[in-house]
This record gives sequence, C-alpha cells and structure tokens, in this order.
Amino acid sequence: MSQKLLFTGFTALLMAGAAFAQIPRTPSVAGAKVYIIAPKSGAVVSGPVKVVMGLSGMGVAPAGADFEGTGHHHILIDTARLADEGMPIPMDDKHRHFGKGQTETALDLPPGRHTLRLVLADKNHIPHNPPVISEVITVTVKGAAKK
Repeated sequence: MSQKLLFTGFTALLMAGAAFAQIPRTPSVAGAKVYIIAPKSGAVVSGPVKVVMGLSGMGVAPAGADFEGTGHHHILIDTARLADEGMPIPMDDKHRHFGKGQTETALDLPPGRHTLRLVLADKNHIPHNPPVISEVITVTVKGAAKK
C-alpha cells in the first residue's frame, strides 16, 4: 500500500473523529436518575436474565427522537465505565442499546458473576451532560456452561 494512500486513509479517520468531537452533548435534567429495578444487586438468577430499567426526572424516547429531557437506555455488561462519555456508546456484547425506548429486556449471559450498569443516552447514543448513570449491580447466573 502506498504511503499516499495510507496518509489519505489516516486523514479521513482523523476528520471523522473530529466530526464526532463536534457533536454537542445534550444536557441532562438536574436530579435525573437511572436505576435497575430488577434484578436486585447480589441476586442469583437463571438465564435469560430479565432486566427492568427505571428512570426518574427524565423521559424515555427512541433513539433519533429530539425531545428535551429524554433519552434511551443502554446496559453496560461487565464494564464499569465508558471509554469516552462524549462519544456515541459502542454497540457490542458489553454495550447493549435499547433505541426503541425499551424499559425491560432479557439478557443471555453465561453462568457466573456479572456486573450491570445503566447509562441514559441522547438521540445520538451519546451520554447526557452531566451523564445519567446508575450504580453498578452484581448478579450471578447459575447453571452449567452451554456447550
């Protein structure tokens, strides 16, 4: 691969990163809280794990909806924090998105101990400013590992 092509690709990546850096963060409502209603921290559960998400002080709206004082849920699994609160939340096994405005789900987690944490994000999947993040809870999924 030529150096010019590598430089062009690198420049494009930098420009894309700069574009994301320009996305303004949506303000959260003072006193807003997000929390996990179920399961309770310390629970021993069978899979799939039913998670019920709670929110006070703000409203739930689908991703893409631009309504003041709203956002949608994301669950962080086995990761206590986000790499960058000013960037869109990644979409992978550790970061689950509920962009249709869902307030409950069933998670397929392997047997063992897991941590769960909620983050409310705006229409662009970016945490509010300041972020609305729940306490971390711990659950233990019982059962034999699937083969």
